[in-house]
Amino acid sequence: MTLPDLPFARLTLAARGFVLLFLSIAAVAQRDEDMALALIAIGATWVVVQLAEFRPGVSTGFATTFDAVVVGLVCGITVGDTLPVLAALAVPPFTAGLYRGAVGVALAMSAQLVALLGVVVLAYDGLGGLDREQSIGIFTWVVTGLGLGLIATFLHSAIVRSVDPLAPYHYAQTLLRQLIDLSGGLKSGLDPTALGGAIVSSVRDELPVASLVLYVPRGESLTPLVEENLEGAAGEHEDVAAEAWARGEVVVQGQSFAIPLDDAAVVAGVLSDRLDPGRLDLTGRIRRLQRRLAPSAVHLDTALLFSSFRDAATAEERRRLAREMHDGVAQEIASLGYLVDALAAQPGSPEQADRIALLRDRVSHVVGEVRQSVLTLRTSVGENESLGAAISSIARHLSEVAGVPIQVTLEEHTTRLRPEVEAELFRITQEAMNNAIKHAQATVIDVHCRVHAPRAIITVSDDGRGMQQARSDSHGLEIMQERATLIGGRLSIDPAPDGGLVVTVAVGTDLEPPVPGVEAPDDKKVKA
Repeated sequence: MTLPDLPFARLTLAARGFVLLFLSIAAVAQRDEDMALALIAIGATWVVVQLAEFRPGVSTGFATTFDAVVVGLVCGITVGDTLPVLAALAVPPFTAGLYRGAVGVALAMSAQLVALLGVVVLAYDGLGGLDREQSIGIFTWVVTGLGLGLIATFLHSAIVRSVDPLAPYHYAQTLLRQLIDLSGGLKSGLDPTALGGAIVSSVRDELPVASLVLYVPRGESLTPLVEENLEGAAGEHEDVAAEAWARGEVVVQGQSFAIPLDDAAVVAGVLSDRLDPGRLDLTGRIRRLQRRLAPSAVHLDTALLFSSFRDAATAEERRRLAREMHDGVAQEIASLGYLVDALAAQPGSPEQADRIALLRDRVSHVVGEVRQSVLTLRTSVGENESLGAAISSIARHLSEVAGVPIQVTLEEHTTRLRPEVEAELFRITQEAMNNAIKHAQATVIDVHCRVHAPRAIITVSDDGRGMQQARSDSHGLEIMQERATLIGGRLSIDPAPDGGLVVTVAVGTDLEPPVPGVEAPDDKKVKA
């Protein structure tokens, strides 16, 4: 018996026992010998079937069908003498539904009706031989059996889902296959920035605006996805966007407006100063525009969900790799260090002692590299931590491990970037710092992080050896470029004026890189 069959067997035992007890009481009260004989036959059948259902390897389909045939035959034989026995007709569909769902109910009902009507036709010269009361009794209990069978079908699906540990995985497989099949037919693609830009363009074509911002939800707040300042407007849209998002309706305040697009986004903008909102019929035009943008909102929401799924899967895979490295490779290398220590305790010669010391140094270096890789894989930008805070944290860890001072200068506004943008910027910065430590042999590293969502620019400069000849097995710079491309950013690697390199990654436009030695009013320095 499989695990899901155990609760089914208990339910069938309870159902059969209840019906037998009820009919036995009725037979004793009426002193009906025919009914007693019928109950003995049905009871013996149910005992055999119940024992078979509790045994492993027995086909529940055969057992439930056999049960339905016997009950149908007994009820057909006794329908002319005692009607209460017809209550047994409700049991086989119920038990079959528990074990096999809708298919079991259909088979049990069919077998039961064929047996019952076959006996009736032979014994009463056709269905016309039954009186009205007998016909109503058969119909009533057959319908009751069908209803109980449908209830059992629901219980079957609920119990199987609750006890099957693989059920969530099977469901996930179904959804992933559907996503793969559908992704090829998505004409608009799954790039949130491109889809957001199309929405902003549609609004700009319809309304004479000075500035526009498309906000998307991030937790309980909104974060800008696309921004356009057509006439140099300040673009203070957050308050009106938040109000429209909270109310779920269009908001117009003077020259400012905000359009909620279902649960996907909010478009907020400021009209050109040269226009009068009253003469423009702004509210009416905005409502018509909102209806036209409904399909685009669905496209954007789909892309955002896909990005969230991809980011969650990527983060989990990074954590899994970190666990595997920490529990596998790192432990194995550390055990080699213990063997080297044992050899170092009894060297055969001074030359051998020197070689063992060199080997121990290399093993320690590899262990440090692995631990740094584990830290790199496990560190990410959390929901409650800003991009700058995450960069400062990893800079402190790298500085402690490598002994290289890293100074991080932050200029961040409270509005956050999109999670996938923050994640890629963080990984690019992390790789740039790692390269400066490992390959450039830098003695000082400066990191400048400027974030004015949806724009951001980060520079990592060092005083190392500069750009070296790339190894054939090195893909770090290529991966950094791919990460920048994924978020529509720009990556540049330039020589520093005083030696070393300056790695710059930027997202958005109109945000100048920080000038070395010149601090912005909002700059905050963190020394690692």
